[in-house]
Amino acid sequence: MEIELKEGERLDDLHRNGFRIIQNEKLFCFGMDAVLLSGFARVKEGERVLDLGTGTGIIPILLAAKTKGEAFVGLEISRRSADMAERSVALNGIQERVSIVLGDIKKAGELFAPASFDVVTSNPPYMTQSHGLLNPDPDKAAARHEIFCTLEDVIAAAARTVRPGGRFYMVHRPFRLAEIIRLLSDYRLEPKRMRLVYPYADREPNMVLLEAVRGGRPRMTVEKPLIVYEAPGNYTDEIVELYGY
Repeated sequence: MEIELKEGERLDDLHRNGFRIIQNEKLFCFGMDAVLLSGFARVKEGERVLDLGTGTGIIPILLAAKTKGEAFVGLEISRRSADMAERSVALNGIQERVSIVLGDIKKAGELFAPASFDVVTSNPPYMTQSHGLLNPDPDKAAARHEIFCTLEDVIAAAARTVRPGGRFYMVHRPFRLAEIIRLLSDYRLEPKRMRLVYPYADREPNMVLLEAVRGGRPRMTVEKPLIVYEAPGNYTDEIVELYGY
């Protein structure tokens, strides 16, 4: 299917099932964190998945390409991003499996039936409003800073919408790890898997991938580190595999 691109938009190849995605470089484009989250999340055949703050729909589209999940829903507050996500879904011909909902994460409990998803994912804003300078563009600012929702809002929404025994997957920054684990525990989402992402083997980690289970028993596995670059400009074999190059 051919989709008309609007001013400033481009088509990017996702290297999965021939899928492509519409992006606008003047807005917020997806990064490696979304790709890593789609590789870390486990979606079983027939499961229903909700992505909180889906942006241009990258995570539901990648998960639809990589897994046998039955249905994927992306919730997004930005009308411009949601519009691009909807057109990307149509472009890839996956409307029967992927849908985009325009709405607020803080109202996820009203938009969706309680405990109606097997899996919830999120690549939320990493920074509070006290961290760094806000981008003058509202969509870019909201993608990086907690303007429309806080970390607690995201975790609360996940706890409301995922079924007991269901899984919540999130990518975030290690400097907020203590806060993340505390909030997960407060909302009875038990951390079960964690993987730290390092830009180079001799650097500090700059991302953390987490899996939590609603009502799970206490026991967490810390997986081996994920290293992004072997040398400047050269991805490790695992990153190349994740990107599907």
